Amino acid sequence: MPREGEIVFFDRSWYNRAIVEPVNGFCTEEEYTIFMKQVNQFENMLIESGIRLIKFYFSISKDEQQRRFEDIKASPLKKWKYSPVDQKAIELWDDYTMYKKKMFKKTNTKIAPWIIIKANKKTKARVETIEHLLNVLPYNPKDQTVITHYEIEEKEVD
Repeated sequence: MPREGEIVFFDRSWYNRAIVEPVNGFCTEEEYTIFMKQVNQFENMLIESGIRLIKFYFSISKDEQQRRFEDIKASPLKKWKYSPVDQKAIELWDDYTMYKKKMFKKTNTKIAPWIIIKANKKTKARVETIEHLLNVLPYNPKDQTVITHYEIEEKEVD
């Protein structure tokens, strides 16, 4: 857990139990149910202990997911990333969507809401995420005139 002034990022693996694991049979129904029952309690404990919890969900379209997979498979530097789970992801898109909706319904709470970032354009999504963090985290000096949203060129640089 972070100390004062530190930031800790949990990657998607924390919420894998809510979406990826049940869709792919990596957890039992009981394990899924326990996670969904306990996750809000755990997040409340963190927040009540003084930790700021900000949950981002980076949402991409099915077409964009397919395009990214094709890019990864074609790249000699990235093809190692393409896993058996990825191979089935497009086929299981509707199942992922169903579990995603269940996750949002259960875990989008007043004290720990999800911030959904449209992420088909990676650079735009990254900028929006940084803007959100700058707007919600207290720091001095904070110049609101610098923290403004601006348009990002359609062409991505990644």
